[in-house]
Amino acid sequence: MASSLDPNTHRFVDLVAADHTPWYRKPNLTRLYIFLIPAAMGVEWTSGFDGSIMNGLQAVQTWDNYFHQPRGAILGIMNSIYSLGALSMMIFVPWVNDRYGRKASIVVGNIIMVLGAVLQTASVNLGMFLAARFMLGMGIPFALSGGSQLIGELAYQKERPSLTSAFNVSWYIGGIIAAGVTLGTFQIQSDWAWRIPSLLQLLPSGITLIFIWGLPESPRWLISQDRSEEAWEILVKYHGEGDPNSPIVRTEYAEMKATMALDLESKNRTWLELVSTQANLKRCALVAFIGVFSQWSGNGLVSYYLSRVLETVGIKNKRTQNKINLSLNCWNLITGMTASWLVTYTPRRTMYLVSVTGMLITFASWTGASASYAETGSSAAAGAVVGMIFLYYPFYNGAPLTYTYTIEVFPFSMRAKGTVVVQTFSRFASFFNQFVNPIGLENIGWKYYIVYTIWLAVEALGMYTRASIIIAYPTPSW
Repeated sequence: MASSLDPNTHRFVDLVAADHTPWYRKPNLTRLYIFLIPAAMGVEWTSGFDGSIMNGLQAVQTWDNYFHQPRGAILGIMNSIYSLGALSMMIFVPWVNDRYGRKASIVVGNIIMVLGAVLQTASVNLGMFLAARFMLGMGIPFALSGGSQLIGELAYQKERPSLTSAFNVSWYIGGIIAAGVTLGTFQIQSDWAWRIPSLLQLLPSGITLIFIWGLPESPRWLISQDRSEEAWEILVKYHGEGDPNSPIVRTEYAEMKATMALDLESKNRTWLELVSTQANLKRCALVAFIGVFSQWSGNGLVSYYLSRVLETVGIKNKRTQNKINLSLNCWNLITGMTASWLVTYTPRRTMYLVSVTGMLITFASWTGASASYAETGSSAAAGAVVGMIFLYYPFYNGAPLTYTYTIEVFPFSMRAKGTVVVQTFSRFASFFNQFVNPIGLENIGWKYYIVYTIWLAVEALGMYTRASIIIAYPTPSW
């Protein structure tokens, strides 16, 4: 086994750059991705299914009637309690990830979400529905943390940036499934119009729980558990296509051992290490900003309250609302996957600058069109609002870096805690806007959009003045 780095060996990144064989011509690596994509990205499918199903159910008349036309604060808590469930588990996520492994964290999270989906399907009153939503939220941070790290630590270097970015936007795969299901069931004249979509929340979690058993554990985690032989075998099989003399594998393993030794030199790590140095504080501030950015850019209005937004411009037909929901999720998957491909070639800060500038312009136009509809009732203005929503999302999806950045900037020993930091800020921001958005829409209508327009202007100013601390393409701490 290669245990030290030959001084004549080129750096790992140089060796990878010289490897021109595409992944699909490497049988073992192809097999790895066949299992890795549904097992790890399936986590985001579950998250996207939840967001889209709550959008779709608001356009299902039997659901609306069953829960007595929830609006304002009641509708807000029905959505936002999911984030509360996630926040309640954050403290336990790094412990499971670091003690039992990335795969265990994914399994634990998805089992909890399966139980939540069953409870939501069987709900007979608002309290039971809320308990189900809380339970679904409890599972998601375990699954997201384990999934994002497993992709970052198993994928081959050449595909790693694209895969970790695609992890973010694969949310829309679950969104498409949920939107299609609610479009297909909304006309059922019974409670099964909303119970069937609730039951099918089992689908993405089930796919993950099936495919996870075909995956190896993270080599880095195995090394941290003094299981270096297993880590070496995994790297040889998947990154070296079975060749133990592969210079890429030998160099990767040696660099991995060296960096892990530095990362794990202290056996008594605590949460205080996140704020123990200026570099760690900067890392935490960076991912905290990204977490808030990902939720407070106006996207929460459409992700959870598309039906209510469409009603503000006179689009009240339930079938039309469900069609727009499905179309928007399909459009977002296309634009999001395109952006995840561009991550490999584009500096991170450039992507954020283009993203926030485009969002500001389109959201301001969206607000203006909504104001015009409120004054004139013009169908053209209503159409412009829908058009601006579709135009807004390529810019929002243009920075699919939440987990890419988090995995890149934190060393292994802090990576699980780093994913908790970004998820905590993201969930707090999500809870706030999920709860407040329906109240704002109900009370002041389109004028509520002005709040997000101002916030996007603040984000843009921060980006351009570098106050946001997203200052450069980081060197990955693999």
